[in-house]
Amino acid sequence: MPVLKPFKRTARPQADGDYLHHCHYIKHPKYAIAPAQYIRAFHILQKDLLHLFDYVEPADKNNKCYSYRIHELHTRACIEVEANCKAILTENSYKKKANDLTMSDYKKLETTHHLSSYKVRLPIWHGDNKPRRPFAGWKVNKSLPWYQAHKIAKHSRHVNFDKSNFQNMLDSMCGLVALLAAQFTIEDFGPEGYIRDSSLEPGYEIAIGGYFEVKFPDDWPKRERYSFDWGDLQSDPDPFQSLTF
Repeated sequence: MPVLKPFKRTARPQADGDYLHHCHYIKHPKYAIAPAQYIRAFHILQKDLLHLFDYVEPADKNNKCYSYRIHELHTRACIEVEANCKAILTENSYKKKANDLTMSDYKKLETTHHLSSYKVRLPIWHGDNKPRRPFAGWKVNKSLPWYQAHKIAKHSRHVNFDKSNFQNMLDSMCGLVALLAAQFTIEDFGPEGYIRDSSLEPGYEIAIGGYFEVKFPDDWPKRERYSFDWGDLQSDPDPFQSLTF
């Protein structure tokens, strides 16, 4: 059956596969509670990441680099990932209390948001600049290495400090980029002047914050794509529906 109302905090393509020309529903006050808070938190994280790049070059050779600053960014990014997952579930009337939610609950968003299909890349990278798929593990029912690294470093930092490294931190940042895109597409700023490599895989959009690039999933079956005219729906007193998990 066609999806005749958008789900809360859930961006999907229309029947023609397009995400960006039909997403006016994202700005409706009933779509998400305080969305600007989540985006602002990401902006601050991204600003601190770009400051780190003044000292640690975005390059393959630095993937295993670790420090307190990298650990801090890794921790904060994972906290924001949790916050966004929790917001999606609770605002869609998920059955468990917010304080009881765990990663096994957040994993249910793979079905509703196709997170494993999101690709994210950095515009500047020295080495093999492959797109990152931070939620790829969920596609095959596995855990997320960058999140597991955050957990073990948090609980036993003196032993596992090196697990909270440059690569895992960047994967967690890309995970946050994907989550924001899955809720708000690219509703933010335009490009900030970075030179993009036109030889890389096409089809990416400038992500929220103007630095990362994101490629939206193209594997939504027709029955799960949005099929509504927002011009008609926006006057409805209850224009959104809740996800079913």
